[in-house]
Amino acid sequence: MSRPEHQAPPEIVYGGDEAAKYTGNSRIAAIQAEMAGRAVELLHLPEGYPGFILDVGCGSGLSGEVLEEEGHVWVGFDIAPAMLEVALEQEASGDLFLQDAGQGMAFRPGTFDGCISISVLQWLCNADKTSHHPKARLMRFFSTLYSSLRRGARAIFQFYPENDDQVQLIMGCAVRCGFEGGLVVDYPNSKKAKKFYLCLFAGQEVNGVKQQLPAGLGEDEEGEPGENGVQYTSKKRNDSRIRSGKRKPGKDKNWVLKKKEQLRAKGDKTANDSKFTARKRRPKF
Repeated sequence: MSRPEHQAPPEIVYGGDEAAKYTGNSRIAAIQAEMAGRAVELLHLPEGYPGFILDVGCGSGLSGEVLEEEGHVWVGFDIAPAMLEVALEQEASGDLFLQDAGQGMAFRPGTFDGCISISVLQWLCNADKTSHHPKARLMRFFSTLYSSLRRGARAIFQFYPENDDQVQLIMGCAVRCGFEGGLVVDYPNSKKAKKFYLCLFAGQEVNGVKQQLPAGLGEDEEGEPGENGVQYTSKKRNDSRIRSGKRKPGKDKNWVLKKKEQLRAKGDKTANDSKFTARKRRPKF
């Protein structure tokens, strides 16, 4: 199967009905949540610290849900309008805007406590238009990202490199823009569960302590990772959705009403409340 970035530009690949199908696919949602959770873990933020996080290529807000569950405030952008429309329909908690990462960003210096990105970085290595030059676009992206992060913050990119040359191109551009860090590979000996995370530091030291590149996850003595990288063992999984032995409540009507009030307080437009608010919808086939 050809790689998605070789088929068409991202705003076309994830346009129209495809955006809704992508978000509604339970397997994709589970994989996205797992990778986003791992990216948040690699951010290495202080426990209980509500960070202000940038989600590059936020899509329909699947990774944003993980950030919200971890107690973080987030801002996301994506190049595909259809994906952002789905995120708005899902009432994503983060602020969203349409942006091409290859054109850089215009945030104030030191705005964010961290950055995550899921399955996006490899798209910047493509030239979808005659005006696109991958190295120049990567340099523009990393230079503006470096400026927008507070010193010592981390940027974690889960991506699917096509070859070693692509990894070298991405790493070289990031280093030239001031970043330090390297590649973290989870389950390197598994064909299905192997995942690449580019872990970048916007400043090597934090409070006088030199940052160390995290170790990748591997196979433990009890079991091997499954198709999605999940460890199947007899131990109870330390899931981000579980706190003190109690599962977090679902998004019921009270949660939705509270979230809409928060959005209205920010001046965002939301749908009027009615008896159908937060109703359970039948799955679409």
